[in-house]
Amino acid sequence: MSTLSRLALGLAALGRPAYINLGRDGALPASRGVAELRAATWDVLDAAYAAGLRRVDTARSYGRAEEFLAGWLAARDRPDVTVTSKWGYAYVGDWRVDAPVHEVKEHTLDRFRSQLAETRALLGDRVALYQVHSLTVDSPLFTDDALLGALAELAGSGQRLGFSTSGPAQADTVRRGLELERDGVRLFDAVQSTWNPLETSAGAALAEAHAAGVEVTVKEALANGRLAVDPPAAVAEAAERSGTTPDAVALAAALANPWADVVLLGPAGTAQLRSNLAAADLTAPELPDLAQEPGEYWSLRASLAWN
Repeated sequence: MSTLSRLALGLAALGRPAYINLGRDGALPASRGVAELRAATWDVLDAAYAAGLRRVDTARSYGRAEEFLAGWLAARDRPDVTVTSKWGYAYVGDWRVDAPVHEVKEHTLDRFRSQLAETRALLGDRVALYQVHSLTVDSPLFTDDALLGALAELAGSGQRLGFSTSGPAQADTVRRGLELERDGVRLFDAVQSTWNPLETSAGAALAEAHAAGVEVTVKEALANGRLAVDPPAAVAEAAERSGTTPDAVALAAALANPWADVVLLGPAGTAQLRSNLAAADLTAPELPDLAQEPGEYWSLRASLAWN
């Protein structure tokens, strides 16, 4: 598999006016109205497709990202694009940058059914992989037999299922999620987890998942923009030595993991996308151990402002 084919475009930073990623201010349109962000999303989708990317990741909570993607797929006629989406969070920000709350998580049968219907209304049968959004080890999903039954029914219809993870216990969540079975068949065959030079705690569990035949996707490889906007000195120095940018170095580090089947890019504009894509041609430079204690990392992430 080529390095480029292992990269996918994520729409978290494009489908809504506010998000926690650093570095969006200069990349997004000055006005963040629906029409402006739709145009910006289409510009990035066009550029990603032209560069050779054929996988796009979205979610119900990414504002209007599914809607923007559906419109682009219809207008551009791209049957070769693989779409992945997620359910669990609902966007409640009312298209306001200053909304007091932007998204609310709920892993319940009602939320699953309603969001599956919403996704299908927009994307039809284009979703190749449908994922639980931000599963944590204490999620009620693990003990909700009705919900697990509904997920198994969906999987039985031919829909591939997966889950994404978040929080300092990601490794435990990955292992517990992949133990879920119905009639002796694993419920989920894909997992999407945060891994970057600052947060490496899920690495061993993800390697185990990959070895077991589960598709592994790395998300937040830039630590929500921290590794691009304010990188540790070692990352900045490695970028300078390689004649590239810190974001490319961090993404190359993620791609260097043999268990990483897919690495998500999350640009807010075409310039960021071009910078990210340099990782495909970069041999990952050696970096010192930059990993933070997981609790510290996730506490800092939780403090990032929506803007």
